[in-house]
Amino acid sequence: MAKAPGRAASAVRPFDAHCHLQDPRIAAVAPTLIRAAAVSGVARFAVNGTSEKDWHLVKQMGQEHPAVVPCFGLHPWWVPERSPDWMDSLRRFFSETPEAAVGEIGLDKGSHGKTIDFGEQVEVFQRQLELAKELEKPVSVHCVHAFGDLLEILKRTGPFPAGVLLHSYLGSAEMVLSLANLGCYFSLSGFLTGMKSTKAKQMLKAIPLDRILLETDAPDALPKLDNVSLVTVLVDSDSTSPAATSSNESLNHPANIHIVLSYVASLLEMPEAELAEVSYKNATKLFSYPGSKVHSEAETV
Repeated sequence: MAKAPGRAASAVRPFDAHCHLQDPRIAAVAPTLIRAAAVSGVARFAVNGTSEKDWHLVKQMGQEHPAVVPCFGLHPWWVPERSPDWMDSLRRFFSETPEAAVGEIGLDKGSHGKTIDFGEQVEVFQRQLELAKELEKPVSVHCVHAFGDLLEILKRTGPFPAGVLLHSYLGSAEMVLSLANLGCYFSLSGFLTGMKSTKAKQMLKAIPLDRILLETDAPDALPKLDNVSLVTVLVDSDSTSPAATSSNESLNHPANIHIVLSYVASLLEMPEAELAEVSYKNATKLFSYPGSKVHSEAETV
């Protein structure tokens, strides 16, 4: 059973491979969240931008916090709002921020994604994949009900020697090998707790150990587990500012990566310390691209 975040702090140093600490629901308290997660043992946070409106916030966060790896990308939900010069703007952010990776980008045929023209999603996705290859940077990918399309596009556009991070992976076990052969890593979040445990276990056991990553996707993907002490961020639904007292929405805290670690380790039937070390090494390898803050040789658990 998953443990409370603080219990594993002295033994492991998780790397949160995908989160959104610039999200307007939590941005005002992001420095506090980062400090608290660091105290719990979290080593780094890959903070992913989603649109032109938040890239500057991610850049600033990366400048202010050494543990933050900034990532810039246009999420499929925000494709309709892109400006005519969005790609020029994206290139400018990478030019000004060489330590940044690419993300979050992707494809979505879910309840919200299906309202957005899929042809446009594909066009924007492919252009960003090509940019990631050109810049030799890893790319964090969102995929909802579109894994067949994703596989076809990755085959056509790849290979990806710098790596592809499939964030909050909930795809099938059968897809894993084909995706891994294209350079994909599989990042696991609290959303995994919503999958039937037998199916989740089958999928996890199909993933090569050197391709497993852990993430929180905070402030989303709050784990859904019984008898577990979660750390939450309380937010007033009538405001975009976090509220310290009564609230109507509980959001995920980056310290809950310890919960994800414990849950995944239990399904894989392996010691938490071993999974912590493996996933940490995988993340530092993936994010050790030219210009990055992360250097795999110097990073130890």
